[in-house]
Amino acid sequence: MADSQQPPLTWEASATTTHPQLSSSLPIEVEACLKSARFLHLATCDNLFPHVSLMNYTYLSSTPFQPTPIIIMTTNPSSKKTMNLIKNPRVSLLVHDWVSHRPPTRAPDPTREGSPPPQATRSSLASLLLNINTSALSSISTTINGEARILDGGSGEEKWCKEKHLENNTFDDQAREERGWLGSPQDFAQSAGDGGTSSFIANEEVRVVVVPVREGRIADWKGGVKDWTLLSLEEEQDRGRYGISNGA
Repeated sequence: MADSQQPPLTWEASATTTHPQLSSSLPIEVEACLKSARFLHLATCDNLFPHVSLMNYTYLSSTPFQPTPIIIMTTNPSSKKTMNLIKNPRVSLLVHDWVSHRPPTRAPDPTREGSPPPQATRSSLASLLLNINTSALSSISTTINGEARILDGGSGEEKWCKEKHLENNTFDDQAREERGWLGSPQDFAQSAGDGGTSSFIANEEVRVVVVPVREGRIADWKGGVKDWTLLSLEEEQDRGRYGISNGA
């Protein structure tokens, strides 16, 4: 019997395009998610074997090199994901800003320690932050499908994107204190001012990867699904000229 205190879930048949939304601007909830999330999941594939990586990223609505939204990431040139991207640039990105620690279950399992670690709950502020997902920081996640491009080493575009990416992923003292709550004191004491981020971004050997934001899917926490496509201004004008309604 379903818990009467929980809203009903509404799973949808979503194997094909579902509730399509076409617009010259990103859905508001997608842009908000891209601006607020800390990490994304990057899925690459080679020879039918998928590979998923957790990535720092930077979202920009445009750049001097591209007038439409774009996601910037960096990657080790000898990594599995880089090899996959060279062979197959098609990618899928998953972004959400839900707090994702695992709460205690109704039937405690003595074989698993759970998440977060005990030291993370000793601060009342840490406890508040770790449990804030009960009030739903965000109600959606978004999947973005597209083709990644590895920028030419030493190019003006690579230099510009790398600088913006480093700027967006260098955090202040508050973020390092939060790192101390969730990690060991030794980790906190040994971390660099940017938490070590610069070594993964500013290193000369690091490659810059960009993914234009063109289309994707929104999934809400109840199982609802909505597909979206970002149109160019020319495409949007053509739709208006021929009287095409959204989603038709």
